[in-house]
Amino acid sequence: MLELQRFLYGSTFLLCISLGSLLFGVVISEIPLGSKLSVGENNSWVSSSGDFAIGFYSRPDMPNQFSVGIRFNSKSIPVDKRTMLWVAGGGVAVSNNSYLELQMNGELVLFDAVQGQEVWSSKTSQLSIAVASLRNDGNFILLNEKKDVIWQSFDYPTDTLLPGQRLSPLTTLRAASQNGVSSFYSLYMNVSGQLQLRWESSIIYWSTGGPSQSNLSAILTSDGTLQLLAPTPRPVWSAYGEDHNDTVKFRFVRLDVDGNLRLYSWVDDSQTWRSVWQAVENQCNVFATCDQGGICTFNTSGSPVCTCLFRRVTHSNTKCLVSSQHDCKPRSTLVEHANMVLYGIYPVNDYITITSLDKCKRTCLRDSSCTAVTFTNDGSAKCRMMKTWYISGYSDPSLSSTSFVKMCSDPIAADPILPWKSLPQARKESYNICIPCLVGAASGTIFVFVVIQLAMGFYFYKRRNTYKRLASLAYSSPGSKCLTMLSFTEIKDLTENFNHQIGPKMFKGTLPDNQPVAIKELEAAIDARKFRAALSKVGSIYHKGLVKLEGYCCELDRRYLVYEYADNGSVEKYIEDSTLAVRLTWRKRMEICLSVGRAIFYLHSGCREFLCHGNLKCENVVLDENLEAKVNEFGLGMLYGEASSNMASAQKDVEGFGKMVLTLVSGFKEANDVFEWAYKEWFEGHPENVVDKRLKDEVVPEELERVLRISFWCLQADERVKPSMGEVVKVLEGTLPVDPPPPPFSCQRSTREEEDSSELGSQSET
Repeated sequence: MLELQRFLYGSTFLLCISLGSLLFGVVISEIPLGSKLSVGENNSWVSSSGDFAIGFYSRPDMPNQFSVGIRFNSKSIPVDKRTMLWVAGGGVAVSNNSYLELQMNGELVLFDAVQGQEVWSSKTSQLSIAVASLRNDGNFILLNEKKDVIWQSFDYPTDTLLPGQRLSPLTTLRAASQNGVSSFYSLYMNVSGQLQLRWESSIIYWSTGGPSQSNLSAILTSDGTLQLLAPTPRPVWSAYGEDHNDTVKFRFVRLDVDGNLRLYSWVDDSQTWRSVWQAVENQCNVFATCDQGGICTFNTSGSPVCTCLFRRVTHSNTKCLVSSQHDCKPRSTLVEHANMVLYGIYPVNDYITITSLDKCKRTCLRDSSCTAVTFTNDGSAKCRMMKTWYISGYSDPSLSSTSFVKMCSDPIAADPILPWKSLPQARKESYNICIPCLVGAASGTIFVFVVIQLAMGFYFYKRRNTYKRLASLAYSSPGSKCLTMLSFTEIKDLTENFNHQIGPKMFKGTLPDNQPVAIKELEAAIDARKFRAALSKVGSIYHKGLVKLEGYCCELDRRYLVYEYADNGSVEKYIEDSTLAVRLTWRKRMEICLSVGRAIFYLHSGCREFLCHGNLKCENVVLDENLEAKVNEFGLGMLYGEASSNMASAQKDVEGFGKMVLTLVSGFKEANDVFEWAYKEWFEGHPENVVDKRLKDEVVPEELERVLRISFWCLQADERVKPSMGEVVKVLEGTLPVDPPPPPFSCQRSTREEEDSSELGSQSET
């Protein structure tokens, strides 16, 4: 089932390529400046061999949306099998009547007709581009007058590598998005020369291994070999396809939507793409391969399938989630699943201890937040405890692990009265006429009829007033990247004339489908063109730790942003309110730190383009209905045209994160003297004094030491020693040790230095 789903999704792109592109493809060796491709004309640029073409195609996961990319175009491959190989902007979608143009200044630009702006460009306007060409190897290149390659699509891969295309260190392949949501799966080459398959940048479930070596690159050869090459002639690592050295005209390596890396070859006899190698042999070993669809198992034919073994929660029809145990009356029980491994995926923070099977089960039963445990009976005696509804895993008879899922064991209700026991009495009483009953029934009927008439009148009245709003607010899908443009009148309607303020310049609103949203008012001085350009980048970002931007208003001098609504408000509100602070247990505070850290790390390194938050603090971290943390108002610096280097912006976020962590640990508002006091207490061996007094005896000393150390490192005045967000996340996860930090005082050092310098100056004058 998983194999079929993966293949069908990849093929869906092919089915959406119009046959018209065959009629309007233009074979030209060189593409002059001023050339244009458009959705409406359905034209394309074709390589001189005719094997490759670049043009628009419709998005099967986003109705009435299009992307532009390179695909196979050979006549030997049927139209519905012509795979997409590269997509401009990593899959950015545009509307009808949009176009791709090689402008006269040498810049390749993708223009969205509805937004009225550029949504992607090659950024080559200053590089003296003279001509473009689609080569016979599938590489789209921009050249100068000397025919030097200045820009090439091979340097910006999406999910595919072609023969001869290199994957350099710190470069990423990302699986295709689904329903407008970016995939969590990526292929990454680290600085040590290892290829890694990762889920959400934190889980590595496959790597090439071997000794660390720099200056490596991955390349697919024409004979069907994926290699890691060093400056030396011999490859460091190789993976061979089943048809290695066979005569095959077309090959490619693709990171599929199911998280597996595969090498494909075209088979002329069967007219199909054949997988001749895959990185992870057992598909169930791909982390979260079923996502929220249950447990990965194999059917009788040996194909992987997803099976839901848990009770589904009432608000979900498609997700296989473990039921919440908070309402169990009077107790819970554990349901055993032999030969099964389970793990949490949202968030990935399972608790692993070394203990016995019985203690592992008892620990879960005593912990109200525990949803499942897995005991590994292979000699390691590991007990993995999960505290999330979102659980995945795999099952196989060869596994020595046993898993237990917590379920409510409510008492059985009393036997209902059988209908035939009261039948004689009912039949006897049915002949008696009850006058008061008839009068009451008639009165009730009249009352209900009047209420229905009034309700219908009110419904049609509301429908008439909101019809236009319904039309303009129709979202294509819950996970869509498309931002909705709203008028100021619609913003006023959504907020009931700004009647529900939930924060500084922040208002609660309700969409016509009753979906709550948070609406942020911005300064009117923001240039409209820059505003829309920035939103096209921010609005395309999706991460479970980031608040989703739903829409915006850019009308005259009014600027508003429409965000998804977080039911429980900001973390700052919980810190300030003693009653609410009790809900932020030590475990929850550590989860917030890790969630925020991962979200900021994603902004810095997981997006196609570096993005900083710029104003990270507890006020801009909100909590959803499950008290899961999400970062809000990221990327606003782009709206105001703030320019700084990536390094400086990243360090600002790191410092903001350190302050936020100390605020969560101590319960005090952000203040310079608080940070200095916290470091002094820690340095003198009293870290427990830093902890919020409202917390019970639930603090884990090892976690406290780790989180204090990394927060002090984040606050270092010397920017050269500050950690990256990737290092911060690893420390919080416990996978990277952290040394004792020197005194930070980043907030005060510059002030003291100025005071010292002024004092020295005055002394010299005297």
